[in-house]
Amino acid sequence: ILAQAALILLPQRPVATEGAPPLAAMFNARKKIVKAGGVAPTELEEDVAKALFDIEVSPTSDIKSELREIYLSAAKEFDVGKTGKAVVVFFPFRVWRTVKKIQGRLIRELEKKISKK
Repeated sequence: ILAQAALILLPQRPVATEGAPPLAAMFNARKKIVKAGGVAPTELEEDVAKALFDIEVSPTSDIKSELREIYLSAAKEFDVGKTGKAVVVFFPFRVWRTVKKIQGRLIRELEKKISKK
């Protein structure tokens, strides 16, 4: 489930250490998260950002050009019923128009990536 956030945020750049490929990949995924006031992202937000980044760099993705412009501002997980869970992803208003165009395809791709975890 995707939701709209009406907050415009500026990107923050985390400091990366040299010589660590996994951190370099996470650094690129971290560009997909923009939080207000230097707040550290949660583990769920990092998972969603990594899924967005994986979809973006996938050679078979048909939404990769649109995903270059998209970043998230928050992600929250809610219990639905007795056994289900829902993840709500909040996007800044600035990128909402792009998200709205690819929302159906983006939901399907994120469900595939996040359900594995």
